[in-house]
Amino acid sequence: MPILAAGNPSRCGQRYSAGFTLLELLVVVAIIALASAGVSLALRDTSQVQLERDADRLAALLESARARSRVSGVPVRWRATPGGFRFEGLSPSELPDSELPERWLDQDTSVDETTVLLLGPEPIIEPQSVLLVSRSQPGKSVRLASDGVRPFAVQPRVP
Repeated sequence: MPILAAGNPSRCGQRYSAGFTLLELLVVVAIIALASAGVSLALRDTSQVQLERDADRLAALLESARARSRVSGVPVRWRATPGGFRFEGLSPSELPDSELPERWLDQDTSVDETTVLLLGPEPIIEPQSVLLVSRSQPGKSVRLASDGVRPFAVQPRVP
């Protein structure tokens, strides 16, 4: 079998073309589309995400305090403070090693109005809500509410 020269396509009867095939171009376009979709998801508005994270955490803390109030029979109030919030009525002696946090996860989170929530000890409480806002971007907010029977939950934003 004769050895063919690599640089001479006419000897083996093949034609070489310069450029890319349609399939190669489609693969490159698909990779670019996936990469740009990933970047756009990674660049979500962090202030809104942080507010939602603080709201979810506060909902869990309010329900925990509500359950503790029912167990101990002592009224528990939640009050916003300049640097965070405070649960009043729960003494550490009743539930040792179970102190609830008093700071937001994000320093930018605050409460829009002076709000006091009464969390028990009755199983049914009055409907209550609290509005969390971003200090640096006042237009960003998340409302946390309970109808008095169901647990506190983040309310959907109305445009």
